[in-house]
Amino acid sequence: MPPVRILHLHSSFSLGGKEARATRLMNLMADRAVHVVLSAVPDALGARAAIDAAVAAEFPGDDRAVPLHGKPGLARYRRLARYMQGFDLVLSYNWGAMDGVMAHRLFGAIMPLPPLIHHEDGFNEDESVRRNWKRNGFRRLALPTARALVVPSQLLVGIARTEWGASARTRLIRNGIDVAAYARPPDMAIPGLERRAGEVVIGTVAGLRAVKDLPRLVRAVAALPKPVRLVIVGEGPERAAILAEAARLSMADRLVMPGFMTSPHRWIGHFDLLALSSRSEQAPIAVIEAMAAGLPVASLNVGDVAAMVAPENSAFIADDDAALVAALRQLAADAMLRTSVGAANAARAAALFAEQTMVAAYGALYGAALGGRNLFAD
Repeated sequence: MPPVRILHLHSSFSLGGKEARATRLMNLMADRAVHVVLSAVPDALGARAAIDAAVAAEFPGDDRAVPLHGKPGLARYRRLARYMQGFDLVLSYNWGAMDGVMAHRLFGAIMPLPPLIHHEDGFNEDESVRRNWKRNGFRRLALPTARALVVPSQLLVGIARTEWGASARTRLIRNGIDVAAYARPPDMAIPGLERRAGEVVIGTVAGLRAVKDLPRLVRAVAALPKPVRLVIVGEGPERAAILAEAARLSMADRLVMPGFMTSPHRWIGHFDLLALSSRSEQAPIAVIEAMAAGLPVASLNVGDVAAMVAPENSAFIADDDAALVAALRQLAADAMLRTSVGAANAARAAALFAEQTMVAAYGALYGAALGGRNLFAD
């Protein structure tokens, strides 16, 4: 049987949570699928490196495919729809790919188009508190021909149903990871991190974007007594702002920023706890990874984070900046507390966020759209 041809329409393909999940699923499909990836930000293709060399994946770009970005218009949507005809399944991701969803909506009745499944993983800072009413209206118009709308959090389930009118099509599939891999001790160094005696390492893993509000985390850690070090793993446009805030607070010597790193199961165990300062999240994969590694989590109360962590960790989910500092201070000061909360998180991660559960759900959804084809190994 020939491999399935899948068109992926991404808002951006810089490696973040949704891209990590998408590339992991691509790798697990192995030779059962051929993938073509379009990015609405053509140069944002950092997640490409996470695709196994043996997986058939193409990145045609605007010169060989229809641009996913541009002004709305029937002519462009018609071109997008015609391009979709060469595939068996279309998978679209986030607001930046919504033009592809609209093209499918407008021309699906007059062209033989493959099934389309849309995924929404969250919002940038411009919609972190309230969604843009124009975008909400556009989603309401575009989504009716999508076979399903996949979201990873209960918060997004509610938004999809109440704001986008997508009740019947919404599917909750929680993010999952290879939990067992995170239970092993770290075997990869974090560049720039040399642990000092008695030091507590507070870490985070995030794209360096404004919505993650990492200068806020710098301020929170700066308020803690030494010896505490902050490690921010990730890359993005906010790097200079984070470094400037650290310099302003005279803690540049306590900040480590190694850039983007693959294989988090090999190094996240160097952290003593994970901290999140985001203005908006849904179901962050970094939280699941930290839980699986047996770490406590101190976070602002965003998305599903409070429901994700173990009950023993609930006291360290903060409603404001002062409470976040207090949570960090308490965890940093008590190694036994970190160990007990981390153990509870590890048990919860194994129960709720196992990769095989996520893969089975995506396999059933994608397989049904493809007439029963199994894209993942039994």
